[in-house]
Amino acid sequence: MNSHGLGQDPDRVIEQQVRTDRLHQLFRQSFPALFGSYLAALMLCWLCWERFDQQLILVWLVLLAGSSLLRLQLFLEWFRCPDSERTPARWERRYWLTLMLSAGIWGGGALAVMPVDDRVSQVLVMLFAVGMSVGAVSCYSAYRYMSLGSMGLVLLPCTLWLLFQPSPMQVGVALAVLVFSSFVAAATHKLSDALEKAFRLTRQMERAHTISTHASQTDELTGLMNRRAFFEQAQALYAQCRREQQPLCVLMLDMDHFKTINDTYGHQAGDQVLRQIGSVISTSFRQVDVYGRLGGEEFAILLPNTSLETARSIAEQLVQAIGDLRADPVQGLSASLGLASTHTQALDLYGLMDSADKALYRAKALGRNQVAVAG
Repeated sequence: MNSHGLGQDPDRVIEQQVRTDRLHQLFRQSFPALFGSYLAALMLCWLCWERFDQQLILVWLVLLAGSSLLRLQLFLEWFRCPDSERTPARWERRYWLTLMLSAGIWGGGALAVMPVDDRVSQVLVMLFAVGMSVGAVSCYSAYRYMSLGSMGLVLLPCTLWLLFQPSPMQVGVALAVLVFSSFVAAATHKLSDALEKAFRLTRQMERAHTISTHASQTDELTGLMNRRAFFEQAQALYAQCRREQQPLCVLMLDMDHFKTINDTYGHQAGDQVLRQIGSVISTSFRQVDVYGRLGGEEFAILLPNTSLETARSIAEQLVQAIGDLRADPVQGLSASLGLASTHTQALDLYGLMDSADKALYRAKALGRNQVAVAG
């Protein structure tokens, strides 16, 4: 169950999940921006082709193309790598560096191509720069520092230059952009906080559901699957073995003289014995095996793709492991096991378990503390 974060610090697990969720949203949401920023520069240059220095235009577009290809390579690596490698530690810094490079080239290039004596061109440049900053808010909303960083690199070069020009109109445009930017910066803070809270709430609800599901499927005393969960998993495993034409073995286990343990030492001692049996079972079988407590002192184990000889050897080792347990003040623990297999009997799941159960009672009749094989 550790794959669901159970048994770990819940706050730390959720924090890691929220960071990963933010990163996934960043890559999914910002992919169009890769082309949008370059298209915006192309459109601006097309509109002002006669007004700008055409040599500077070409240099700017080449540099932007280089940074865009660098970002495209990053996106392709991301989409090709497995989910297990899409971690914030690996990708956040790389994304930040390529984004800041691209935004810096855009903002610096816009300042370089903007004519010093053409007010219409200056307004057009600022209009496109503001549009780019609005796009940054929508694309990088999961990361406030990325939104603000890209906005600053795109807007500030031209805005600061206009702010120190002699014309009141130029200064007014710069001030208007700064006021607009302050509102946008405040909005990015609220938006990123809202997204983080949404991610955290989603993960908290998922964790609560996981804990609830785990509790509903787990035997509280032994930590094994309870009867309902066992049969759900057992039916699925049985159907899989039928489809894949694999053998399936069933072990039925029952503690010997368990009523005597409860009557002699009390139910607390009996519960302690069952907890130890649960621990032995949970550490003795594979992940593909299905095992659970059916009730009282009775347990069941399903072994897929296992030969009858191997299953019998496993059952005998289990009898030995239970015999080696020490649960003071109880002495001399033992268990009887019945084994049935689709090797020898063409039965459905319940028929197979019934056959193993009959073998279990034969093991008890033969003196307990042993394994009996059906058929």
